[in-house]
Parts: sequence; structure tokens; C-alpha cells
Amino acid sequence: MNGIGRELKNIRELNGYSQSALAEATGISQQKISYYESGKHSPPIEFCIRLADFYGVTLDELVGRDMPAEMSKTDPGEHKRKGGK
Repeated sequence: MNGIGRELKNIRELNGYSQSALAEATGISQQKISYYESGKHSPPIEFCIRLADFYGVTLDELVGRDMPAEMSKTDPGEHKRKGGK
């Protein structure tokens, strides 16, 4: 299981859903949920957006991404300016 698949499963379980209950609540097939949770393939962004909206979390939270400390304290555009782009 890759990192994203593991995180998708974790957030589903933390919210008390089985795969079939999540499928019924979101309209996403249980087969797709299982497929992406297995980690064999990364889910498309549309799938992630739909789940993030359903759970009421950001995409970063959905996939377990932590912002580096330096990025969370600065203006997002500052990194581009520092790199000269």
C-alpha cells in the first residue's frame, strides 16, 4: 500500500466508514475505493477532491501531507520569488 492509499484508508476508518458505506454515501463505487486504497495506483485528482469535500478536509490533509515548517510560516509566493521565477 502506498502512502496515499494508506491515508485514504486511515481517514475512512477514522470517520467510521466501511468501504461499502463510503461508496453509498459518496456515489463512488466500492471497487474504486478499494482500488485506490490498495495503493497499486494513485487516485486521480477528481477522486481526491470529492473525498476531501465529503470529509471536510483539505487535499493535503486527505493524503497525509504535512507542509514543511518553513513553507507554513511564509507567503506562498515568496518561494517562487526566492527561486527567481
